[in-house]
Amino acid sequence: MDHATEQSVFGPPIAAKRPVKATHHGLEISDDYAWLRDEGYPAVEDPEVLAHLAAENAWFEARMKPYRPLVDALFKEMRARIKEADKSVPQKDGDWLYWIEFEEGAEYKKWWRRPVGAPDDGSADQLILDEPALAEGKDYFRVGALSVSQDGSKLAYSIDDNGSERFTVRIKDLATGELLPDEIPGTLSSLVWVAGDTGIVYSLANEQWRTDNARLHWLGQPPSEDVELYHEDDEGFRVGSTLSADDKWLIVGTSDHETSEVRLVPADDPLAEPLLVRARRKGVEYDVDTNGETLFVHANDTHENFRLATAPLTEPSDWTTLIEGSDEFYLTGFALFRDFYVVEGRQAGLDTIEVRYYGDPERVEPIAFPEESYSAGLGNNPEFESRALRLSYESMVSPSTVYDYHVAERRLETLKVQEIPSGYDASLYRTERIEIPARDGTPIPVSILYRADRANDLKEGPGPLHLYGYGAYGIAIPPGFSTTRFSLVDRGFAYAIAHIRGGDDLGRAWYKAGKLERRVNTFTDFVDTAKGLIARGYTEAGKISISGGSAGGELMGAVINSDPDLWGAVVAHVPFVDVLNTMLDASLPLTPGEWPEWGNPVEDKAAFELIRSYSPYDNVRAQPYPPMLVTAGLNDPRVTYWEPAKWVARLRELKTDDNELLLKTNMGAGHGGKSGRFESLEETAEEFAFILWQMGMAAMPSSTEAAGRQK
Repeated sequence: MDHATEQSVFGPPIAAKRPVKATHHGLEISDDYAWLRDEGYPAVEDPEVLAHLAAENAWFEARMKPYRPLVDALFKEMRARIKEADKSVPQKDGDWLYWIEFEEGAEYKKWWRRPVGAPDDGSADQLILDEPALAEGKDYFRVGALSVSQDGSKLAYSIDDNGSERFTVRIKDLATGELLPDEIPGTLSSLVWVAGDTGIVYSLANEQWRTDNARLHWLGQPPSEDVELYHEDDEGFRVGSTLSADDKWLIVGTSDHETSEVRLVPADDPLAEPLLVRARRKGVEYDVDTNGETLFVHANDTHENFRLATAPLTEPSDWTTLIEGSDEFYLTGFALFRDFYVVEGRQAGLDTIEVRYYGDPERVEPIAFPEESYSAGLGNNPEFESRALRLSYESMVSPSTVYDYHVAERRLETLKVQEIPSGYDASLYRTERIEIPARDGTPIPVSILYRADRANDLKEGPGPLHLYGYGAYGIAIPPGFSTTRFSLVDRGFAYAIAHIRGGDDLGRAWYKAGKLERRVNTFTDFVDTAKGLIARGYTEAGKISISGGSAGGELMGAVINSDPDLWGAVVAHVPFVDVLNTMLDASLPLTPGEWPEWGNPVEDKAAFELIRSYSPYDNVRAQPYPPMLVTAGLNDPRVTYWEPAKWVARLRELKTDDNELLLKTNMGAGHGGKSGRFESLEETAEEFAFILWQMGMAAMPSSTEAAGRQK
């Protein structure tokens, strides 16, 4: 009888090999560790599987035990940078001001409001949602959606208490504080009030975690009587709903990663016949909003960087260009208000916000920000008749800032700057944005943060550097602010973000250049960025730590296969590494909707061969690998737990070195790890402790600590 997992006090868990063979396109593939997928998933109850994950967790704890003091020290300094008793800037919505607040030591926030005009002394404050009370006794807790009714009398919210991303909706009477009997389990969506606050539109997650529907729940009726307003038959598409800026229309959209389709339904009559804006056409993405009788359309039908068009609601498919698509300006979105509208985008990778006017298309007012490299965007702006815009702003050296932009005066008003209780002096740090040529000559932007005094250290030789990357789904990684990364930077690290292809940092073409048949560009861009940073003297091979999660974990897996000698430490969070097997299995949540991103290896032999050529799990081979920390979530519906578990098992089997390889599985969490703000901070402390340990810097104090002792 073979034992599923063997472990001695002298070594890590060794998983049994039980080959499972399959043939695709005339080629046979074998998977020795397929048994780690519990056949009863999403329930994971197989004793051998659970025993293996428990053994890996025990090995993780044993190996990390000597470094727990370092974890504790890192956690302490990270926590000291967080203002524990903190609140957001109140925002007006109708007759109320709304804000959120963290109390001292609390893992979760409270949601508050008070009447407009009431004194700011606490006497009129109303607690509308108490997350700490709801989360009490739970290992995991997350609010998925929260929506106050139009008349302000009721609150609909949804919660997930195990990380499975199946949320249960409850409705609260805000006058009495009582919960209504309505309860809707299994949702994965926003919550939209319609029909004079008598109904809520939501989407259920089906057995594969796909939202293929928009449903209407009448208050007071059992969910079994809810009405399906729309059903999506294409298993690759997802459905979502929202309300138009003028509150007149329910907008029901369905899309995959490259095609979309939108329907409009009167918000006061949600059972009316939907109005189709324009039938889907492969490769055309669009989203819409309304102002009066005019439909505004954000679409990539004429240019990959999108245009903004308008149409009469009587002829919603007749689009007239308002703002042309442009190679230089990537139009990422828009927001409508009564007297003006706002366009968001990126110019040369830098966030841009412009105020424009309905009656004067030539009048364009860009909002100016104080730094050359930053991240900025619209914040929460719930009122259609707004005269000021709530904005968010930050850079790699500037803490998160909340502004009100007074449109008529073209003036930024600072409302709040993120406070760092342990102290922060921006003059001690430097940030750069450089370009490094990829192997095909394409310049890859890189954002870098380091201490100003690190230049002196570099005279003695290249220093350590942490390189972060993602590169998928057209998701840009902005040069934003993070308090945690100073725990590396203050110990002499440079911290770099590689804006590699696969994200849309430089526009839609940048995204397309890292997907499907050009997916490998993402991996080679990351490697070439590292080599370029070495060539410029920032660091050297073996002194680079790297990290990425989900699709960024796939990136980690690819680059350790191709260039293992570059990396001194690797952290892969919930990594999407079993790409071929996952994309071959249409029953998995991550699969049909992902084919436009990765390719469909079920039907396309070329896609099969390409994915097989880079899939990290399928390309593990007998060679030395760098030290690695891998994380997983037992309830993760996006990257299933067995992907990292199988990958680690195969690495243990084939790698020819004695470097650390650790797997930590959160047994009560999902894709995002632990949910509390300090619990998640502890996981970051573990990550950084692992990096410092593997880089031979575990005993090194931070620069601020060293400076303090020298005074």
